[in-house]
Amino acid sequence: MIALIDYGSGNVRSVYNALKQHGADVRLTADIAEINAAEKVVLPGVGAFADCVDGLKQRGLWDVMQSWIAANRPFLGICVGYQMLFDSSEESPGVRGFGFFGGKVRRFTSPGIKVPQIGWNELDLTPHPLWNSLSPAPHVYFVHSYYPVPTDASEVIAKSTYGETFAAAAARGNIAGVQFHPEKSQTVGLTILGNFLKS
Repeated sequence: MIALIDYGSGNVRSVYNALKQHGADVRLTADIAEINAAEKVVLPGVGAFADCVDGLKQRGLWDVMQSWIAANRPFLGICVGYQMLFDSSEESPGVRGFGFFGGKVRRFTSPGIKVPQIGWNELDLTPHPLWNSLSPAPHVYFVHSYYPVPTDASEVIAKSTYGETFAAAAARGNIAGVQFHPEKSQTVGLTILGNFLKS
């Protein structure tokens, strides 16, 4: 069973539908017992960093997610769900992330680009099970103004460039996060979600 965490941060239905296309037993849930009984967790996130952190805390799910991640249980964070794996974000000073990956989330500052980045962009991949069966340099769909800057470059498994080159995905052990939206990335995104379910 896959627990898709429901904590008031929109866009969960499209993630749910994408996972269901693989025939997965997906539960959209905020129930702690159901989450702890799951094989894998998917944590989406849309909106401000602080709002996502508060949404988890208000539902009593922050410590549950912290324990899940610390135990190296299979986890995929999407967009702000990825950003929360880091220490903090410039978007929300004083608000702490999970701190699983060292590093801070920063805002795009390159001159001449529109912020947020909205649309398709190319990935520069490092071999990882999430990318199995993908063609070289696949395109995925982004909507974001901020991106993580990992302390440990070896944890970066995909890069993309939008004014500056940034960590589009990171992973260590069974914990992974992606800045883009696989549920909006058509065949490439469905392949990535399928690889997570098989991993």
